[in-house]
Amino acid sequence: MKYKFISFINLFGLTVGLTCCFLILAYILHEVSYDKFQPNADRVYRVTRTFYNGQTGASTLNLSTIAPAFGPYLTNDFKEIESMTRVYPNGNAAIKYGEKMFSEKNTFFADDQFFKFFKSDILQGNPNTALADPYSVMMTDEMAKKYFGAQDPMNKVIRINMGNYFDFKVTGIYKPFPANTHFHPELMFSFNTLKDTLIYGAENLRTSFGNNSFFTYVRLPKNYKPERLEAQFPAFVDRILGKEYAGAPFKPSKGTTLSLQKLTDIHLRSHTDYEAEENGDIKRVWIFSAIALFILLIACINYMNLSTARSTLRAREIGIRKVAGAQRTEIITQFLSESVLVAWIAMLLALGLTILVLPWLNKISGLQLNLDILLKVGVIIPVLLVPFVVGIISGIYPALFMSSFQPIKVLKGFLKVGGSNISFRKVLVTAQFAISIILIVCTAIVFNQMRYMQNKALGFNKEHIITMPYVSLLNDKYDAFRTELLSNANIKNAGRSSRIPTGRLLDAMGAKMISGDTLAPVMADIKFVSADQDFIPTYGVKVLAGRGFSKDFATDTANFLINEAAAKILGFKSYNDALGKDFGYGNRKGKLIGVFNDFHFESMHQKIVPLVLLVPENLNNFNRISVKVSGSNIAAALLFVENTWKKFLPETPYQYTFLDESFEKLYQAEGRQKTILTIFACLAIFIACLGLFGLSAFAITQRIKEIGIRKVLGATVGNIVGLLSKDFLKLVAIAAVIAFPLAWFAMNKWLQDFAYRINISWWVFVAAGIIAAVIAFATVSLQAIKAAAANPVKSLRAE
Repeated sequence: MKYKFISFINLFGLTVGLTCCFLILAYILHEVSYDKFQPNADRVYRVTRTFYNGQTGASTLNLSTIAPAFGPYLTNDFKEIESMTRVYPNGNAAIKYGEKMFSEKNTFFADDQFFKFFKSDILQGNPNTALADPYSVMMTDEMAKKYFGAQDPMNKVIRINMGNYFDFKVTGIYKPFPANTHFHPELMFSFNTLKDTLIYGAENLRTSFGNNSFFTYVRLPKNYKPERLEAQFPAFVDRILGKEYAGAPFKPSKGTTLSLQKLTDIHLRSHTDYEAEENGDIKRVWIFSAIALFILLIACINYMNLSTARSTLRAREIGIRKVAGAQRTEIITQFLSESVLVAWIAMLLALGLTILVLPWLNKISGLQLNLDILLKVGVIIPVLLVPFVVGIISGIYPALFMSSFQPIKVLKGFLKVGGSNISFRKVLVTAQFAISIILIVCTAIVFNQMRYMQNKALGFNKEHIITMPYVSLLNDKYDAFRTELLSNANIKNAGRSSRIPTGRLLDAMGAKMISGDTLAPVMADIKFVSADQDFIPTYGVKVLAGRGFSKDFATDTANFLINEAAAKILGFKSYNDALGKDFGYGNRKGKLIGVFNDFHFESMHQKIVPLVLLVPENLNNFNRISVKVSGSNIAAALLFVENTWKKFLPETPYQYTFLDESFEKLYQAEGRQKTILTIFACLAIFIACLGLFGLSAFAITQRIKEIGIRKVLGATVGNIVGLLSKDFLKLVAIAAVIAFPLAWFAMNKWLQDFAYRINISWWVFVAAGIIAAVIAFATVSLQAIKAAAANPVKSLRAE
């Protein structure tokens, strides 16, 4: 209470530091808690499948899903597997109840083992039998309220569009899965429904190894090492897929492998080419953990500096205590108890501040964090120890320093601080600014990478394109549907494709160059997209040689277009050399009729890959419609598209997405990381300034008589400010030398996750150093100007 300003800064710095730590701790605990609530989670594994080029050995596709036939074979051949469940993602489902129509995203087919395998709160129905019968469905209580309101949902019938509408009976209601689950099914359809030949077919479920769309989970015995099972997979694959690979020049296990992925590792460590939902990243957890420790360290250093800066004010108090008989250990205990008390007050304030700030953090991070995760027994005990740890770390140096004062000297006013103590405090401030400069550099590079991804030319025009699901009901009337759309001046074009830019290119079939009757397999993996004649014009992709698909050429249904990357990997010296060449892809044979420019189909985390466009033989291979609208009246265009959809598909819910918004979603994680990093970097710099304020106050207090003499001898305020600031700017320069290589190393590692990335420019480091120097100069100047402007007579009389 006597030194209110310094006490406030101490308390404020620790409070902000601890608040940052609690927020980041809540995030980290949330990320590492995924799926751990499941019973026997440490024994549950997801079976994944990786494809390889049999000739080159290069990985071509890494999936978190496998073919449906693998499931029964696994449980039959490996008796150590205690249980198994399969889940088939249904994607968007058009659902009707009465006159209401809905489009639901999180829909899955699950077998009758699912709710025995995964823990869920079942509100109604029998989890052991609810999904046993075909055409049964379980849903969350939120979905039940959405469809049926206050009515009892059990045995109600909803209609689900799967090419045609099918009646499904509600057989169970469950609570939504927690936020910390790697997928969140809202409607679960009976897996046995897929055995209906109209939907999937019992034979396909039993024999298909090609449709790798099934999440398959197995539970292993306690203390059983998964590596033992994985070691048996190659022989298993060779035996099961022998017929599939008949005639291939290599064993099946050279072309594809199965692996086990621990359930609790999926969220942070799984980055396959197909996931149920967007996962987190263990790197992000480490980054934010480091930031939390940095901020807390800076806050502790502040306390040390401010406490030692205040030591001259408390020197006589210490001297009197020693004369009165206090031992050094008692004085050390006194100062440590003070710092622990301050840390306790700071922690209570930090918990209150965390409660206030957490909803805002949830909003910008897209997470669902809550304080409950900090109140668990395994967490609350370490949290309660935080004030003791922080208090001791913060207070130990000031306690040792101040308890070493000699009472006779301090009572006579001869307090002189040793050079070694000043040097140690300079080391602490240098460390603070090194951390601050690292955070400034990292933030600047993240900003530049994000701007680069947003502004880089994609190779096509993503503006004013809306995309919609393609449904099989349009097969016979698509031409009329498209003609109707183009009748409006605000609609420029419309095309169909199996995938759209922003989606992953998952499919790759064997490409072959054909010479006479000779088929020469291409030693490369070329992805494909099914597209109609209007796909390229809709996206503004440039055909560099030859032509695009055209309805004027009936043979185009067997021909191919390739991108520049494919032309290069096929060995053509020029794009024109590719035209008219015989080409095979999968089971199809035709000619190469055009070469189009490379464009970014996927995010910039992936390189542009060789790509083939082909017109599908089956219209059901189309999944999306892309519509190019005029930018002059987007609202009118959207309304017309909606009305046209309802005219042709009155029983299918209308839904659309802007393509540029889909691109933004590709980098949502990086965007959130940028925002959070910026906030915490600014807080770290701010807290560091408090530390510098403490050290400058201490140093200037020690030189108050010197300043008075210099002013009497004619020094100006500017001279004195420059003199006092010079030493601190040297500390910033040393901090920059330490920080630059560390920041470069960290960000170079981070940028390696992007196939297309910026080069780290030298000016980023220079700018960070200048910013730190300006901040340091401004902080020191506040004290220096005050001291330099003081009346020198008072300074000289102070003794």
